[in-house]
Amino acid sequence: MNWRERITVDPLICHGKACIKESRIMVSVILDNLAEGVSETEILKSYPSLTYEDIRAAISYAAELSREKLILLSA
Repeated sequence: MNWRERITVDPLICHGKACIKESRIMVSVILDNLAEGVSETEILKSYPSLTYEDIRAAISYAAELSREKLILLSA
């Protein structure tokens, strides 16, 4: 999955937050829903312009970001 084909960052759209291209649906909204246990089917119902591939791209984007930054967790 090449998330770059589906995700964009534009300072004039959603204050520069990562969004699905040609929409104002922020990647963080998709990830928040998944983190809360909302199924992909329900997300697609709530956001009819989204596709399954958009959800995969959001997950891929998050995975790449997690490799870029070291997060220290307390014991």
